[in-house]
Amino acid sequence: MLEHGAAPPATPQPEPDPPVGGLGARLMRRKPVERLVAEGGQGEGGSLRRSMGVWQLTMISIGATLGTGIFVVLGEAVPDAGPAVIVSFVIAGLTALFSALSYAELAGTIPVSGSSYSYAYATMGELIAWVCGWCLILEYGVSVAAVAVGWGEYLNELLDGTLGITIPDALAAPPGDGGIFNLPALLVVLLAMAFLLGGAKESARANAIMVGVKIAALILFCAVAFTGIRAGNYTPFMPLGMAGVSAAGATLFFSYIGFDAASTAGEEAKNPQRDLPRAIMLSLIIVTALYCLVAAVAVGALPWKKFSGSEAALASIMKDVTGQNFWAVLLAAGAVIAIASVVLTVLYGQTRILFAMSRDGLVPKVFSTVHARTGVPRANTVIVSLFCGVLAAAIPLGQLADATSIGTLFAFALVNIAVILLRRNRPDMPRTFRVPLSPLFPLIGFALCLWMMGSLQFVTWVVFGVWMAVGLVLYFGYGMRRSRLATAEK
Repeated sequence: MLEHGAAPPATPQPEPDPPVGGLGARLMRRKPVERLVAEGGQGEGGSLRRSMGVWQLTMISIGATLGTGIFVVLGEAVPDAGPAVIVSFVIAGLTALFSALSYAELAGTIPVSGSSYSYAYATMGELIAWVCGWCLILEYGVSVAAVAVGWGEYLNELLDGTLGITIPDALAAPPGDGGIFNLPALLVVLLAMAFLLGGAKESARANAIMVGVKIAALILFCAVAFTGIRAGNYTPFMPLGMAGVSAAGATLFFSYIGFDAASTAGEEAKNPQRDLPRAIMLSLIIVTALYCLVAAVAVGALPWKKFSGSEAALASIMKDVTGQNFWAVLLAAGAVIAIASVVLTVLYGQTRILFAMSRDGLVPKVFSTVHARTGVPRANTVIVSLFCGVLAAAIPLGQLADATSIGTLFAFALVNIAVILLRRNRPDMPRTFRVPLSPLFPLIGFALCLWMMGSLQFVTWVVFGVWMAVGLVLYFGYGMRRSRLATAEK
């Protein structure tokens, strides 16, 4: 809970640097919390600028979360769960809630850009921190690509409804989905890159406007689609059983990953200890309420079997309910703006995580080089944007969403453990937010993450295993030797 009026805690004693030892000690070396915080904002050649308050941080969190899960991935999840997709959203939201509580405590205690990577570095050691950071690269980088794929679907809906034209499948879908190259997906990533290069404050302002548009679009959908609800569409409520609900929940967890984006802005927040926990919790409450409301209206207005294969399901429902293209076009316009804001904020989070890892020496220095005039890690932003854009243009949405979910769940599981470890090792540290009933709630969050990971398909685990193997090769071949903690020991 947030602490107000409590007596100031005793001044915490700095954690000693870990001793030099064998391989095991090197892999488990922790970065002291005080050092993490002291280095906040510092990059090669310049510093990040503290320009964001609680409102901007909340909008970043909502911007990164609200969009793809309801505008796009809903069409992937309903065929698994049927009308019980509403329950799947609740399960995914509860899983996110327990992890969000842990994020809120750690974000207020260790307010740095690295998010769960930095939390793991302070509590579990360098190897686990690298694994967590590598999962975050999967979470953020791949989700940018997945979101961009969905953006192209709604762009086609908008073009068809306004100009009567669509982008040919060859240029609007990746290989395997009937196309050659998904050009719209690449374009929206490049557009987000252009905003980010302008500066964090300017990007946050643009995102706040886009968040307002997307919330209005979803409320409009509920108002119009509500008139088309048929009670029979809710039966059978759970046609594929609890296994289907669980599988859909694991896929829909992708829809909640953005709430931790606020924690990546820790070094650009004006008062991170106070504002980060508030932004994380407030954004999750707003997003969960909207998701459940829209899902309930959507499955009531359209038989669940008709959702299969639709990546622009809400626009299709608007068209079916009203019999007119106008409402579908209006929703598609809102979705185009909404999903673009997800691309913008998640891409922002990815660049800041790599910034933190680079500052620690685990990835090349180019990722922590800051432009002196704009206070932006320019090279980092361009490299990440090009990588995500090409990925979006070449990989189908479903595969991207599931790969993102497993990386996210693994990182969240580590965050729940990090809260317990930091409470045990550093009980004297000031905390502006505390997870209630700790360690029970963090342990529940950890267990839920593992359960949802177990619901994902075998092929997703194979992809995750290959990703982890590549990450370990990079760590042992580059990061372990070039780590700033390693060089300080020499």
